[in-house]
Amino acid sequence: MPAAPFNPLVADLSAPPVPSVFAWARAYDGARGRMIDLSQAVPGYPPHPDLFAWLAEAASSRANAGYGPIEGEPPLREAYAAEVASVYGAPVSAENIHITAGCNQAFMAVMSAIAASGDAVALTDPFYFNQETTLAMMGIRRELIPLDPETGFVPTIEGIEAALAKGVKAVALVSPNNPTGAIYPAALLHQAFEACRKSGAFLILDETYRDFLPGGDRPHDLLSIQGWDENLILLYSFSKSFCIPGHRLGAITAGPRAVSEIAKVMDNLQICAPRAPQAAVAKAIPALKAWRDDNRIEILKRADTLKGVMAKLPAWKMDSLGAYFAFIRHPFAGQDSTYVAERLAKQAGVLCIPGAYFGDDCQDYLRFAFANADSATIEGLVDRLSTFTLD
Repeated sequence: MPAAPFNPLVADLSAPPVPSVFAWARAYDGARGRMIDLSQAVPGYPPHPDLFAWLAEAASSRANAGYGPIEGEPPLREAYAAEVASVYGAPVSAENIHITAGCNQAFMAVMSAIAASGDAVALTDPFYFNQETTLAMMGIRRELIPLDPETGFVPTIEGIEAALAKGVKAVALVSPNNPTGAIYPAALLHQAFEACRKSGAFLILDETYRDFLPGGDRPHDLLSIQGWDENLILLYSFSKSFCIPGHRLGAITAGPRAVSEIAKVMDNLQICAPRAPQAAVAKAIPALKAWRDDNRIEILKRADTLKGVMAKLPAWKMDSLGAYFAFIRHPFAGQDSTYVAERLAKQAGVLCIPGAYFGDDCQDYLRFAFANADSATIEGLVDRLSTFTLD
């Protein structure tokens, strides 16, 4: 009897990449000391104690055990709208906010709302792999905007306009970038938005790592542009700034019409984001600003430590760095990056993500998520990388 078939758009995808990397870690024998984990983008420090208390209080509330509003809890939408308005110096209200169960879900909900199977969306190359696989499983064609390591993996307006000329429904940019760490200049983002508006396309800007910009800089002025809500959608994650990736909480900033369209998707996808973390984060946004600022400074210190480490390793080249990530050119040109990363984990006890997971042209790279490790741990890379070989 024939087996029932699966959706080929899903079946043709590779298995989720991060579990395979963790399997390499389990095969490490500990000979070089404790594993230096630079793989998944998780904060290397715990949530604030007050946030733990608010989570416990909210989780034990009978009211939060029921369904909540599809667009998100009003206190969180209001608190996050006030935060966005402060960050960008522009008027933003709760009606511009939709809460999701993490930023990956935010991206999928947005794509479902704006693009149909057979449409095209532009991503950068390298790309964030979950965004690329989301498009693939939805039957949405990707158009890639090539990035040049010589310019720090920052896209050009010419590359963006070339993608728009192919009729894409949206240009999706990630800044600060995953995997490269590159921070896109405000002027470029302004040009990208105007190009999208001229073409009748959306600019989707994933700002998951926004809170780790040097100096707490304002990323752009796009929310101050009259009529921004017709062509701009911002994505955000509470996972990094509040150290709660397991609680799955993200946000979308968009026009009221986009929020209502996304709500149709969310009603079928999850109905509502988890309610207890929504209640806790609504309190945490205004209350824990100083703590979050201190964490940003700590991450910047870790970035500086990695800069110093890489300066001592001339065979390894750091082509870009920012927020949580560095994109490192390994010294084994032409070797499969998956093989290099696997050997690095098993032999040297350094766990990272192969460049190939972010695009076919990234075989010479590894992604280091340095925010996972403190400065003392990062210093340990000098000894391990300087003596590492593929033999």
